[in-house]
Amino acid sequence: MAEIETSLLGDPEKENAREEKEEEEDLGGTRLEAVTVEEAQLPISVEDQRWKEYFETLSNKRRASFRCAVSQGLRSDVLEGGTAGSSVGVVGGSAGVGDRCLLSVARETLPRDSERRWFLHVYSGCPPPLLMPSISLAQVVVFVVYGLALGTWLLPTYDADFMNGSLLYSPPRRHEAWRFLSYALTHAGAEQLGLALLAQLSVGLPLEMAHGSLRIGAVYMAGVLAGSLLGSVADRRAPLVGSSGGVYALLSAHLANIAMNWSRMKGSFRVLRMAFLLLLMSAELGRAVWLRLSPRAAPAQPSFVPHLAGVWVGLTLGLAVLRCYEQRLRDQCCWRVASLAYAASVLLAVACNVAMGDPAGADRPPPAAAEAAPAGGH
Repeated sequence: MAEIETSLLGDPEKENAREEKEEEEDLGGTRLEAVTVEEAQLPISVEDQRWKEYFETLSNKRRASFRCAVSQGLRSDVLEGGTAGSSVGVVGGSAGVGDRCLLSVARETLPRDSERRWFLHVYSGCPPPLLMPSISLAQVVVFVVYGLALGTWLLPTYDADFMNGSLLYSPPRRHEAWRFLSYALTHAGAEQLGLALLAQLSVGLPLEMAHGSLRIGAVYMAGVLAGSLLGSVADRRAPLVGSSGGVYALLSAHLANIAMNWSRMKGSFRVLRMAFLLLLMSAELGRAVWLRLSPRAAPAQPSFVPHLAGVWVGLTLGLAVLRCYEQRLRDQCCWRVASLAYAASVLLAVACNVAMGDPAGADRPPPAAAEAAPAGGH
């Protein structure tokens, strides 16, 4: 009889131990799982599984605000698709235009259902995503100013005044450090500017909404800096124009994230969207290669090396950022490895620039500017 009671009710000593541990670890009315299924010798139940998931969520290196929301019960509602979804009007057929746009952003950028529901619950639009629109506006203003001054909107890289401007990267003037970043504001024609704006606003803006301006801005500027540093080492004679380094960093990270989470992505046009972005990247890279290797390219035209550097940054640093949604990056191994690799590459490129000095074959100012140069200049 005692054996039957033990099999039905469990070991009394272990049951008492379990109750004591639960009382000791009961914080603020929140019941934490204190005894494993093996210790209690009880079959796992749905409630036990939910508490196990709850504890794992709390210990996932999230932000303090995230853990606070979980302790208040909000996270469980989000995971179940309850109040979080209905609070933004995406559950049911009465969703507004703004809610549908948010839902589209969540589906296109976040691979997990829990991340999508959490984004829809916490996103308030304050502060608004201003980084990508601000960069795009600055690029348009710079292009219009140069266009009005030069009287042309196509291929101004053949114009001497444009090539001697104060923003683009020029090998003879690489000691002016701001050019390693400011070259991203200039573009080699309306077609390059149009492709950059399309990518920044159709991909960069949704990513900024989902992951924040700081993280997306860091990936973008890391791509820009990597493009100029690699270009100054690998293609030393060519100037650098355009934001392709930053754009390709975002596009590569986004496409890699989609490919790695293909079955989880909920976008309605995943294949079409991915094909469009690949076509966009290929068209811009082909345009840059043609311009650089064109027979007319005397003096040397802008390099396409920043495109390749942007892809490298996107597949390392950018992908690490996108895979760590709402998690502290410094606690993630993939982020630490990618950051160290990027920092080492930057230091190596800087050391190469210092060691190699002024490129011997670098093109001097074009004829129109050379006329104004001192006698004896080349």
